[in-house]
Amino acid sequence: MLEILKSILFGIVEGITEWLPISSTGHMILLDEFVKLDASESFMEMYLVVIQLGAILAVVILFWSQVWPFCLPQNNESSADGIMGYVRKDTFIMWFKIAVACVPAVIIELAMGDKLEEMFYNYQTVAIMLIVVGIIFIFIENRNKGQEAKVTSIPGITYQTAFLIGVFQLVAAVFPGTSRSGATIIGGLVLGLARTVAAEFTFYLAIPVMFGASLIKVLKFGLSFTTGEAVLLLTGMATSFIVSLFVIKFLMGYIKKHDFKVFGWYRIILGVLVLGYFIVF
Repeated sequence: MLEILKSILFGIVEGITEWLPISSTGHMILLDEFVKLDASESFMEMYLVVIQLGAILAVVILFWSQVWPFCLPQNNESSADGIMGYVRKDTFIMWFKIAVACVPAVIIELAMGDKLEEMFYNYQTVAIMLIVVGIIFIFIENRNKGQEAKVTSIPGITYQTAFLIGVFQLVAAVFPGTSRSGATIIGGLVLGLARTVAAEFTFYLAIPVMFGASLIKVLKFGLSFTTGEAVLLLTGMATSFIVSLFVIKFLMGYIKKHDFKVFGWYRIILGVLVLGYFIVF
C-alpha cells in the first residue's frame, strides 16, 4: 500500500508539472531523490517516462475535436470528394507541422539518448536549467509586454515556425530541468505566437513526442512486468491523467489573463533551493 501511495504522489507531480512550464522531468528526478519506490533501477528509468502517458491521454480527450483529423462529409459534399471529404484539412496540415517540429528531437534522441541521460540527468543540471529558463521567461515576457502577437491561431503557424519550435524543444530533450513545455512555449513567444496558441501547440506536440519516448522506454525495458510493477505504473498513469485534466484547464484559463512570469520566478526560487540543499547536505 505504501508503494501505491508513493506512485500516486509521482502521478500528482507528473500531472501538474507536465503542462506548467516548470519541468516535469526535473521535478520527477528531484522527487526520486527523496521518495524512493521499491523497484529496480531499470524499472524506474522506464517508469519516470511512461507515467507521462496518462498526462498525454488527458490532452487527447480535452482537445479531441482539435486533434482528430477525420470527420463525416458534410451534406453539401459529393461522393466525388473521395477520402478528402472525411478529412479536416487544417487539422491534417497541423499534424504535418507537428511532425516537422519533432524532427530535431527525434534525431538527437536516436543518436545520443542514453549518453545524454548519463551526462545531464542529475540535480546540478536540473537546478541550473530551472534558474536559466526562469530568467528567460521573465525576460521574454517583459520584452513582449504591450506587443501584439503575430500568430493568433494554430493554422497561422508556418512549417518554418514549427521547425524552429522543434529546435527549442531540442534544448529540453538535452537538458532536464529545461521543461519541454517551457522550451516550446518560449520558442513560440519568441517567434510571435500568442500565449494560448503557444500553449496549445505545445500540448499537441507532446502527443507524438511522449508516445514515442514511452514506446522506446518500454521496448528497452521489455514487457516482463511483475504484478507489483504493473500496478505501480498503472497507478501513476491514472493519477497523472486525472490531475492533468484539471491542470490543463487551469493553465488555459490562466494565460488568457496573465503572463508566464510567475512560472519564471517559481523556477528561479526552486533552482536556488535545490542547489542550496545539495551543497549543504
